[in-house]
Amino acid sequence: MSEWSVAEPKKLTFDEPVSDLHVRIVNGTVNVVGTDEGSARLEISEIDGPPLVVTQQHGTLTVAYEDLPWKGFLKWLDRKGWRRSAVVSLAVPASTRVEVGVVGAAAVVSGISGPSVVRGVTGDTTLVSLSGPVRAETVSGNLEAQAVTGDLRFNSVSGDLTVVEGSGPSVRAESVTGSMIVDLDPDGPTDVQLSNVSGEIAIRLPHPADADVEANTASGSISNAFDGLRVHGQWGAHKITGRLGAGTGKLRATTVSGSIALLRRPAAEDEEEGVEDDVTGAPANGAQGDSGDNSVSGPDDASGSAPADGTTDKKVL
Repeated sequence: MSEWSVAEPKKLTFDEPVSDLHVRIVNGTVNVVGTDEGSARLEISEIDGPPLVVTQQHGTLTVAYEDLPWKGFLKWLDRKGWRRSAVVSLAVPASTRVEVGVVGAAAVVSGISGPSVVRGVTGDTTLVSLSGPVRAETVSGNLEAQAVTGDLRFNSVSGDLTVVEGSGPSVRAESVTGSMIVDLDPDGPTDVQLSNVSGEIAIRLPHPADADVEANTASGSISNAFDGLRVHGQWGAHKITGRLGAGTGKLRATTVSGSIALLRRPAAEDEEEGVEDDVTGAPANGAQGDSGDNSVSGPDDASGSAPADGTTDKKVL
């Protein structure tokens, strides 16, 4: 086993193959980038506090503090131990299995095709162009996933989830108070299951969409942009059900008091027309954009004319 104790800025290159990467830091930033190269590179550009221990053994590269174990990571509440920070950047083969743990630090993981696991207490995480399965767990940290094509799992207490151009086969997320904004652009059937207590859920589906839809809220408001879906309920509880297209995909969304909004992505040709219209300064055909009606539709919903939560629509659109 090779081992380094790093107490000041340092660069390391690892000639031995790397198949697994484990990173655990407190405060600061960690950046992990997948490359086509066979070797791995590490740069610690800033470090304050105790040294980071870097080890390489049997294909596993670890960058972590000795007193910060992976097991029970989310319960690590030693406030005295938070008086440290580091800025860590790693370039590893794209097929590497990645595990990143952060306490108060920001994490960015991009270009990885192997499985990725991210755990965070506080601090935001950004995932870009990951094609392998992804599992993320946070206490209050937010997660943004851009162009993720693998399965995505997210669990949080109060962290927000934002998915941009999600095209993976499945998205499953659970939260208590964090908001969920999921923009889908799938290449095939997608299984989406979102559960929240008081946080809002907004989902933007492609047009035309292909999904069997069921969305429920006990006391929250509902907004639906699809004529093919029905809205049920007049007092408190509301439900959206129906099938879009062939219904080969599946969409399930549940909240207790959080609002639910189903929005519609513009068709590709409409997006192109919109760009041209923006240049000329004229609206398309004198009408509003085709991003979908924000009001509840359905003959048996007395509150159907109420608009969705404005903040939700602004975030998504």
